[in-house]
Amino acid sequence: MGPVSQKPKGLSALVPRLLTAFVYAAVMLAAIIWGRTLGLAIVIGLVGMFAVAELYAITRAEDRMPNEVFGIIAVGLMPIGAALYGQLGLMAVVTGLVTASLIWHVLFSQIKTADTAVTVFGAIYVGYMLSHFVLIRELDGGTAFALVTLFGVWANDVFAYLVGSTIGRHKMAPKISPHKSWEGFFAGTAFTVAVWAGMYYVVDTPLTLQWLVLTGAVVAIAGVVGDLAESRLKREAGVKDSGTLLPGHGGFLDRFDSLIFVSVVAYYMLVFGGVQ
Repeated sequence: MGPVSQKPKGLSALVPRLLTAFVYAAVMLAAIIWGRTLGLAIVIGLVGMFAVAELYAITRAEDRMPNEVFGIIAVGLMPIGAALYGQLGLMAVVTGLVTASLIWHVLFSQIKTADTAVTVFGAIYVGYMLSHFVLIRELDGGTAFALVTLFGVWANDVFAYLVGSTIGRHKMAPKISPHKSWEGFFAGTAFTVAVWAGMYYVVDTPLTLQWLVLTGAVVAIAGVVGDLAESRLKREAGVKDSGTLLPGHGGFLDRFDSLIFVSVVAYYMLVFGGVQ
């Protein structure tokens, strides 16, 4: 998640948070390194299904009636389609979702346009965007690129929190997420850039150092935007966390909000930079 400025929590709150983070990190690293593209797709699909279910629950608090069955199934299939058939497979699932949602809208008069829109939006926001993490893994040198994408998000989280919680004074978006500070933002961005720039010296890559620095800066901003977007959704619905399944972190949408947006931005930065 994005830059924060808040008082350190007690040990009782920190322990479950650290344990959850350890399990999350272990599963993601194992999926990237040993799971290959399909194994990673299964993990991402499961994460996305929980996250979009939480998103639909949030919208129901605003009296929307999304079709959770269509959305959750589509989100589970999107990364699988991406793993098996690339962008074509991903878009085929999106097309199926839109088609099914329109048929549902036509058949049931009590379903409003806003309900159909929320169904499609939620699945695309979570599933389509997060599936680009699988597409990153499919690129030449995809293991390294997927790892640096993940490490960049973690660096942003950790250093934004450390700096923001100690010296953060200038609020970034007080009406959306009052704990975020500009000091945390710049610290998180600096270390994210350092992670991406470090890739130039560690692995063989067709990307220039300048492009990696630019990519680090862009994905750091994307991570903050992703976090603020999710915070805005929760604030509109009057909820604090998207869920309770991840001790110390809230829900899956809370934990993966940054990676959702970072995945799609990082993928296109890599492709536009010349990675195939």
